[in-house]
Amino acid sequence: MKKIFLPLLLVSSVFTSCDKNFDIAQMIRKKSDVIKDKKSKLIDEEPFEVKFNPVTPKYKLETREIVENFYHNRINRGSSFWGQFLVAKNGEIIYEDYQGYANYQNKEKINDSTPMHVASVGKVFTGITVLRLVNSGKISLDQKVNTILPGFPYDDITVRLLLSHRSGLPYYGHFTAKPGIWDTKTTLTNKDVLNLLETKDIKLDFKPDTRFTYSNTNYVILALIVEQITQKSLQDAMKELVLEPLKMHNTFVLDNLSNKENVTQSYHANNQKMHWDYLDGTYGDKNIYTTARDLLKLDKALYSDKFISKALKAQMYKGYSYEKAGSNNYGLAIRMVEPKNNDGNLYTFHNGWWRGNKTSYVTLRQDTITIICFNNHNSQLAYKTKELAPKLGNYPFIEVND
Repeated sequence: MKKIFLPLLLVSSVFTSCDKNFDIAQMIRKKSDVIKDKKSKLIDEEPFEVKFNPVTPKYKLETREIVENFYHNRINRGSSFWGQFLVAKNGEIIYEDYQGYANYQNKEKINDSTPMHVASVGKVFTGITVLRLVNSGKISLDQKVNTILPGFPYDDITVRLLLSHRSGLPYYGHFTAKPGIWDTKTTLTNKDVLNLLETKDIKLDFKPDTRFTYSNTNYVILALIVEQITQKSLQDAMKELVLEPLKMHNTFVLDNLSNKENVTQSYHANNQKMHWDYLDGTYGDKNIYTTARDLLKLDKALYSDKFISKALKAQMYKGYSYEKAGSNNYGLAIRMVEPKNNDGNLYTFHNGWWRGNKTSYVTLRQDTITIICFNNHNSQLAYKTKELAPKLGNYPFIEVND
């Protein structure tokens, strides 16, 4: 099977010819100019590089042992885990492993460059693309959605409320299943979701900004906002704003299901391939494919105040929903556990589930540690990453049942 992913860099070769009696001095000057130009391009191509302290060999050795033992005891057990697992400190990989199949029928194995469907972890990618537009002044967090998408029928919903799941928009999988709303034999697209909201008198689940309810519809609309503002597809906008600057060569948005057989598949626990249905056509909420190594590049960039400003990150990494008591909360495109009474550090993460794809992205920002786990074998194993956090720092223990 040939996996698809969109090329991010076009490399062109420039050939020059010269007379046999060329001027040696001129050639030396040209070489010097080329070297300077290459150095300049290298600087331009890494505008968001963050200088972390080197990880000591002692830390690497001791932490690798902890991580490897955890991985084999809690995640890579038997043949259930198919996917990618990676732990890094200060951007340096401490441990990684790759198991299982991208396509079981073709016996194509998963490796470190296999793009996997990361389900709702893709919301982090969509959200950061939006925040990059906010960072550049193209939109504002508190801008009303209907000033960007004129037909959007809800006056009080803002970009911030979409990012934090406080809009009240109902999940499109629920209202499209109602009689007379949508033919479930026809694949639903992002534009279809917006059109249904505009024409079918879809009621909000609650008044905007009164509580939290997780809804994929929020991120479908955010994808349309990116496309409207940039006048590009989400794939091309994300490529320009995020993927190219960070050299994330194995990440893409699946926005055309004609390519669905050419991507990493998802499987039942008995190795049978899962079927696609009418809800598989939307993107932004899901349908983003990446690798653990590419996600690590994005995670590293989030420590750069040039990539996203310090002030904007402060708004990203804070909770917005306090109607219910507890430590679980949601920021902007990220989940979190907020310890009470200074009992531990902020724990940020995002899990994902779509069909057989179950995924987890954890960042222990106080200790610049990243934990990533993707699984396409319909197993809860990826979610056990939460149990690793307290072994690596002062973070709450969150048990995940088998």
